[in-house]
Amino acid sequence: MKKLLAIVLTLAVLTLPVLSLADTDITLGVTGAFYEDLWQGAVDALAEEGIHLTLQQFSDFAIPNNALNDGSIEMNAFQHHAYFNNDTQTNGYDLAVIADTFVITMNLYSGKYDSLDSLKADVDAGKQLKVVVPNDATNYGRALILLRDAGLLDLTEYESTPNVENIVDAKVELVEVNASMTYQYLEDADACAINGNYAASYGVDPASSIFDENVDLSNESFICVIAVRSADKDNEIYNHVADVFRSDVTTQIVKEKFDGFFYLTWEEN
Repeated sequence: MKKLLAIVLTLAVLTLPVLSLADTDITLGVTGAFYEDLWQGAVDALAEEGIHLTLQQFSDFAIPNNALNDGSIEMNAFQHHAYFNNDTQTNGYDLAVIADTFVITMNLYSGKYDSLDSLKADVDAGKQLKVVVPNDATNYGRALILLRDAGLLDLTEYESTPNVENIVDAKVELVEVNASMTYQYLEDADACAINGNYAASYGVDPASSIFDENVDLSNESFICVIAVRSADKDNEIYNHVADVFRSDVTTQIVKEKFDGFFYLTWEEN
């Protein structure tokens, strides 16, 4: 009888985690069609455990944190640390990061020039060229770093990310637009600094960039995150969702469909 009781208790303990995760519906906020493919492996794996993860698309970076904060969604995965820190502090959101995921490259693309050298040759010849950059504070600063590294402007010393006051000796005119719209200007402007999530959503070939961002994983500023409400930071299910995403099911998708756009943090550890 004691042996039978021990077996029953052991089986009960072993099934607890499965039962605690089963039959759960979660909505995850994202920005960009490519996330549907990127998260598909995790969605399928979680469904086998009874966790039903639905992705909700938002057209603007400004919306997903607000939606998370007011309880419209349970999680989001669209932003890097720099954006998260700025947005939560500016708006007073009570949110927390539960996992680092990857760096999405911000590269320089052009519909008029096939190389950075040819673009810079026209700059040196005195042509007034226009470069489109995202207009939100953190991605604007990131674009400034990209253009500095490309030799198109100089910056003074800055903390975290630079702003317009740090610009010195700009060799091109900067045109600020919503990050989601940068691709739309590819044929009209001389070059565009495009976030990788939007470039991937529009099917841009990462090899077509005229200058690639210098990615530094030792600096967390531009490492993307999975976020939840602060009260849910230790939620077992949400952390499990993050763990499943940060696994081989996503690595394989990145290698097959998005090679060149992502630097996976869990692959570097």
